[in-house]
Amino acid sequence: MSDYFVHESAYVDERAKIGRGTKIWHFSHIMSGAEIGENCSLGQNVFVARHVKIGNHVKIQNNVSVYEGVTLEDYVFCGPSMVFTNVKTPRSAYPRNTSEDYIPTLVRRGAAIGANATIVCGVTIGEWAFVAAGAVATKNVPPYALVAGVPSRIIGWACECGVPLRFEQDRVTCRECGKRYVKTGSVSIERLD
Repeated sequence: MSDYFVHESAYVDERAKIGRGTKIWHFSHIMSGAEIGENCSLGQNVFVARHVKIGNHVKIQNNVSVYEGVTLEDYVFCGPSMVFTNVKTPRSAYPRNTSEDYIPTLVRRGAAIGANATIVCGVTIGEWAFVAAGAVATKNVPPYALVAGVPSRIIGWACECGVPLRFEQDRVTCRECGKRYVKTGSVSIERLD
């Protein structure tokens, strides 16, 4: 008896590592060599490629493919039908489908990616950043940044708890959880406590 749950319609290949308390739901496929941490939730029709590393407490909603080259740190949220890419110049006539062809993508601790967003390969999504639904991230997203649009651009800042921060000066306290932040540059903030 395993210490994680796999729905009877899902496939988990041999040599995939699944952490305690993780749940893998309907019609999902986890390939050999994938590593998924503890207490994760993978919704319906989730695909995890070989060599993918997923941290603890990650939530991946329905219809998401996590391709080789992608790393998700702890507490990452992937909204329904969001997209990762792993090749910059795909061509059917000129296949680029080996590990050497894939460009790494890193989603840092606590980041959230909204429904139908696209993360172009080679991008790092910073800690606790928030990529809005439908956005296309073509470049790195700073920690705590709230980005939206196509291509995405910074439209504000988000607290670790997810509430947008409203800077009136260089410091702000989250109205929801009380965490405090300070601006450290034109496109960066830090948590104070």
